[in-house]
Amino acid sequence: MKHPTEVFEEWAIIGKDKGMEASHSASVSEILDFAISQTEKNSTEFKFLDFGCGNGWVADKLSKNNSCSFSMGIDGAKTMIMNAEKRKSEAVFLLKDLNSFELNHKFDLIFSMEVLYYLENPSSVIKKIHGMLNPNGRFIMGIDHYFENEESHDWQEKVGTRMHLLKEREWLDFFTKSDFKNVYSWRANSNDWAGTLVITGTN
Repeated sequence: MKHPTEVFEEWAIIGKDKGMEASHSASVSEILDFAISQTEKNSTEFKFLDFGCGNGWVADKLSKNNSCSFSMGIDGAKTMIMNAEKRKSEAVFLLKDLNSFELNHKFDLIFSMEVLYYLENPSSVIKKIHGMLNPNGRFIMGIDHYFENEESHDWQEKVGTRMHLLKEREWLDFFTKSDFKNVYSWRANSNDWAGTLVITGTN
């Protein structure tokens, strides 16, 4: 099987990242509307990180939010970051190995969409993300590949890369064992399918 970064590199080269942007937009909008409204209750401004930013569309969008004082996106695929930089955005984009990254920044809101199940050790990354949050900071993630969504069970074979197929309860446990507070989940954009599994917590 290919490494996940290889797959995303290929997708970025052929322009599939634009399709991902379109297909995820409804779930992402619902997730961000909630996350931003909750974050703004704690502060008049916030710093934002998109973990696994792809072509940068979310970090770019947040950079235009009046309450967002700093927006950053990181990704492991070089061409994804190159596509993000073409946006000429005020957001900062960095090429990072998402399994072993280092950042000298703290954030009030960290977001991740369709990334965590590709990682070698999702639980350790979630714990690391917890340490990157400012007081009262929030991490929120969305995934479509999870056990309760039966339509996603064959994605690993179809895409040809490793994916962790985990139950909702397992993802929630990763959060609680990483010392997140106020942990809960819901399904976004679930009109005619299982929906995007959303999990969030604060530090």
